[in-house]
Amino acid sequence: MHLATTEATVQILDFEPQHAGAFRTLNEEWITRYFVMEEADHKSLGNPQSYIIDKGGHILMASYQGEIVGTCALINDGDGVYELAKMAVTPKAQGLKIGKLLGEAAIRKARKAGARMVYLVSNRRLETALNLYRRLGFAEVPMPPSIYERADIKMELPL
Repeated sequence: MHLATTEATVQILDFEPQHAGAFRTLNEEWITRYFVMEEADHKSLGNPQSYIIDKGGHILMASYQGEIVGTCALINDGDGVYELAKMAVTPKAQGLKIGKLLGEAAIRKARKAGARMVYLVSNRRLETALNLYRRLGFAEVPMPPSIYERADIKMELPL
């Protein structure tokens, strides 16, 4: 039962101001491994309180053995629509199902907030992430123009 033990030791926490540094570091580490930081990244990561939370969004943090190892955000687009964004898990904690736990917690939080739809944009090179999103119930939809150059796939989850 190693998996159950691992999941039991991962805590999903609501964002608090002291998490801002970890939120930025985790995302920069993830983005720069595959892509380059873009203007929209700098805006959201530089001030998550005003860019995400103050606009009715949420940020979740994953703690494993007392250390913040993952994060994801729900950005409020209005009209019951939220974007699942800024999901990142540090490499040393990958394989512990932390992305799955964050995604499930974000979907629960969106439902609780009365959301009717959660969507995300990603990149087709990120097969592991795309497989996770499919397992969470997201399905591909046509890709509109995006503020992110790296985004080439959009997925939605009606709630």
